[in-house]
Amino acid sequence: MKTFRRLCIAVIAVFLLLAAVLNIILLNSRESIDGIYRVEAKRLTDEINETGRYDLSDYPHLTGVYSEDDGDLYRSDEHYVIIEAGGKLYRAEYVTESRISVLAAVDAILAGVLVLIILLLIYFRRHIIVPFSRINSVPQELARGNLAVDIPEEKSRFFGKFTWGVNMLRDSIEDSRKKELAMQRDKKLLLLSLSHDIKTPLSAIKLNAKALARGLYTDEDKRREAAESINSRADEIEHFVSEITKAASEDFMSFEVNVGEEFLSRTVARICDRYAPQLSVSGTEFIVGEYSDCILSCDPDRLAECLQNLIENAIKYGDGRRIELLFDKMDGCELITVSNTGCTLDPSELTQIFSSFHRGGNAGNAPGNGLRLFICKRLMTLMNGEIYADIEDGCFRVTLVVKLV
Repeated sequence: MKTFRRLCIAVIAVFLLLAAVLNIILLNSRESIDGIYRVEAKRLTDEINETGRYDLSDYPHLTGVYSEDDGDLYRSDEHYVIIEAGGKLYRAEYVTESRISVLAAVDAILAGVLVLIILLLIYFRRHIIVPFSRINSVPQELARGNLAVDIPEEKSRFFGKFTWGVNMLRDSIEDSRKKELAMQRDKKLLLLSLSHDIKTPLSAIKLNAKALARGLYTDEDKRREAAESINSRADEIEHFVSEITKAASEDFMSFEVNVGEEFLSRTVARICDRYAPQLSVSGTEFIVGEYSDCILSCDPDRLAECLQNLIENAIKYGDGRRIELLFDKMDGCELITVSNTGCTLDPSELTQIFSSFHRGGNAGNAPGNGLRLFICKRLMTLMNGEIYADIEDGCFRVTLVVKLV
């Protein structure tokens, strides 16, 4: 707010300074302009001396010329100058441009502009600066986890939609937090329950194993029965471990997909607008292959998210030489492929790259959590599509299969 106040003072001060300079220039130019009648009077004198006559239309600033024969030479309500030509005295009446009126008009215009500037600054302060200052700290509070931060409602067309979106973001964060807490609680209960259930078959295994080790079962049938019991209990434990693994690897992220219709061209334009400038600056060749426009059956935002994830991966793990967006059609589906040069991934890992938290051997020290391809897989499945990857000529290629309408 203080910065804006200083800016307002600076703008008004500069404007007033420019107005003062303009007034000084106009005042200084007045004398030179008003002296034109003297030049015309001199020309008139020379013309009368040379020809004995004159044409008043040649002198726009002179309104009349009178000699001694026309009456009292020195009586007139107009501005005049006495000249001597041809041995006679003449009264040359003239008009001068009113610079005062011009100056007043200029000052009036400048005053109007100043008032307009002040009104605009007041408008900006009321509708932009003040509303923004009220919500300036909201993102920081949300980042700190303070979901109870007050978000004032704004009816301004500049910030109304923004505050509405921030409120939605806060509600989404709060909802995600509740879901995460509930999921963690359920998983903990499940793990505790399974851990307790494992103890029973584990105790039976230990007892039978000790009995066999000490030779307590002398009968072959008893030994076989103990071995079968151990195997059966081991199967139970394997089942419980499977349940634990399933609980640990089950969906930890919720995805909302609203399948609708979207033109392929709009999706491509959306991706190009986002990445073409960035890749151009980094020196990466970005190639968009030829395609025929069509209508896709998908969630436009989620499809764009998938493509963004693939291009981000191409930027991170490629060699930065070339990224391509390629298109093809097959069996009523549109195939959209993101390809990047410089692939160092081992082909044997292709079957694992869509698992959650899996990072390929080519990840190195690059930051990441191994979720982008997992997210793409889930989203494409929810949109009734598919995704697959392959390596061809040193290029890593990921293809989205999107159904056509």
